[in-house]
Amino acid sequence: MKLEELRYGTELIKRGFASMQKGGVIMDVTSAEQAEIAEAAGAVAVMALHAVPADIRAAGGVARMADPQKILEIMDAVSIPVMAKVRIGHFVEAEILEALGVDMIDESEVLTPADVQHHIDKKQFTVPFVCGARDLGEALRRIDEGAAMIRTKGEAGTGDVVEAVRHMRLIQGEIRGLAALTQEELRLAARRLEAPLSLVEETARLQRLPVVNFAAGGVATPADAALLMRLGADGVFVGSGIFKSEHPERMAAAIVEAVHHYDDPQTLAEVSKGLGEPMRGISARTLSEQEALQTRGW
Repeated sequence: MKLEELRYGTELIKRGFASMQKGGVIMDVTSAEQAEIAEAAGAVAVMALHAVPADIRAAGGVARMADPQKILEIMDAVSIPVMAKVRIGHFVEAEILEALGVDMIDESEVLTPADVQHHIDKKQFTVPFVCGARDLGEALRRIDEGAAMIRTKGEAGTGDVVEAVRHMRLIQGEIRGLAALTQEELRLAARRLEAPLSLVEETARLQRLPVVNFAAGGVATPADAALLMRLGADGVFVGSGIFKSEHPERMAAAIVEAVHHYDDPQTLAEVSKGLGEPMRGISARTLSEQEALQTRGW
């Protein structure tokens, strides 16, 4: 390995940082107090935003990047990495977060998109990015733009895991489908996926995305988190599922344990006991097209 490849901000370093979160839980937080709860529960990182997705959905209006002062308070409160969300295409919000020194930026469909034609050119930043995806083509397009981590979109703020499951199964199935293709068929697949051939070839060879793929959107119980890990997720994002539950501290710790022991039903049974009421949530199937967040981005 060449030493110059270890410079801060290279693709190698950005993807490496994202990989360090593998096997962990990243929790949405809106305050220093919530960040401390997440760290104590064993979260590998926190995601700072002005409101959890359930509250963003309920409040309506335009959802934007969190107040930089609030993000700094969260960064001061914990020793684990702090991530923060920006609107799709809003490269100025991303520049502000990079100037603050956050550890990763989420170009997120949960916030109101700022640009309906362009995602952020993430290769222009030294800080790594995570982006959402519903299928393999969307995931590879975000990686081509410079994303160091992908997360399935699910349907944030619902507490209904069905869309996260759908997206994880779809991406994993599409990756498996590349395995037996000839070179000419991979070219056709790249056209269909609207993704660079080199990334399609790399994905076919690795039989996984070239970056880590977390699950997100609708995780509300330890069993939800374990299910997504069983389906192939490298880790889990949890938002409203913790701080909209009856006992956030218990739920946070239980979901961390569930991700660590996702293939151990005995441990899952133990950690799922006595957690109180999970977030109430809403069925994703009852949402209109205008209410869905997962369709933002492309």
